[in-house]
Amino acid sequence: MTKKKVKVASNTIALNKRARHDYFIEEEIEAGLALQGWEVKSMRAGKANISDSYIIFKNAEAYLFGASIQPLNVASTHIVCDPTRSRKLLLNKRELDSLFGKANRDGFTIVALSLYWKGAWAKIKIGVAKGKKLHDKRDSMKDREWQVTKQRIMKNAQRNN
Repeated sequence: MTKKKVKVASNTIALNKRARHDYFIEEEIEAGLALQGWEVKSMRAGKANISDSYIIFKNAEAYLFGASIQPLNVASTHIVCDPTRSRKLLLNKRELDSLFGKANRDGFTIVALSLYWKGAWAKIKIGVAKGKKLHDKRDSMKDREWQVTKQRIMKNAQRNN
């Protein structure tokens, strides 16, 4: 008997690449999401988008605002699907207090970095972020280009030896 290779799927549902470009990420925290059934099915189909999403605080609770989960075409007709509703984040009291304190400091915001599966649970990685100025973005681009150039030089040096 031959064993079949099982194809391992990626756990990542959606990434917010723009967050790392626009912000310095000071701290990262993992949080759960309170979702409805149709949202889980749509996320399994890859119909989630967290670009331009951030965290707001209301009644001592944290909510994901600006994320979009598009409903599937085969969604039930008796459920009203709101793709851009605010979704509650599942954090403990200590984490909520810490995030709330950091978000109220000058220049800090809390943004969604990535949405992924951890076992059967949907998790979101959020980051305490401080905005970058234009010159900071230029420095980041210059550093990234230098890393690519450095790798190219090292690769060519190894070939010649």
